[in-house]
Amino acid sequence: MTALVVGDLEFQVRRSDRRRTLEITIDRDGQLLLSAPSTTAPAQLERFARAKQFWVYQKLAAKETLPPKALARQFVSGEGFPYLGRTFRLLLVPELDVPVKLEAGRFKMRRADAVDGHAHMVRWYAAHARPWLEARVERYAGRIEVQPGRLVVQDLGYHWGSCGKGGRLYFHWKTILLPPRVVEYVVLHELVHLIEPHHGSAFWQRLARVMPDYEARKAALAEMGRQLP
Repeated sequence: MTALVVGDLEFQVRRSDRRRTLEITIDRDGQLLLSAPSTTAPAQLERFARAKQFWVYQKLAAKETLPPKALARQFVSGEGFPYLGRTFRLLLVPELDVPVKLEAGRFKMRRADAVDGHAHMVRWYAAHARPWLEARVERYAGRIEVQPGRLVVQDLGYHWGSCGKGGRLYFHWKTILLPPRVVEYVVLHELVHLIEPHHGSAFWQRLARVMPDYEARKAALAEMGRQLP
């Protein structure tokens, strides 16, 4: 990606052969992303960005009114960790057959592993996210008649999901922290992108046919995502 500066705004420009339209999105940290077809001239990018300046300022101002992001979790007994929209308390134990497990309504972790607690929790989340997401992908793929490729769970930075060549689907491991109905919105969103690569009216219409309440789920995703550690 390259950078485009317009006034006091800096956009990261991402070009794609698949895109047919220009679009500006704002990540959870306020980073501006300008997506464009590969053949778009620099002057056209700048004109588009300038035309959207007021809209960008409005969106950035709205983000400032959202609750502050949650503090990072501490790996001590009693700390709460989210999983599928619920919070489970952590219990450090002297011995355990694995670094971390969810058992009897608690996350349990070996006390000796707490120093690397973040890495252990991420691995646990990713491992449990994969089968859960695969089941939802299979369910919704049949409804919109698409055949997705391989599913990958990894850290996607400030993106919840994306799709790539061959219908490959990528999901952030943090999706599994959210309530099921919100994660299902992320899943369907990416599946629809296999048919409609941009966020035009056809994209939202196709999504709404399968998930009529998608707007409420989308709003919940924006609010809950900011609150995650």
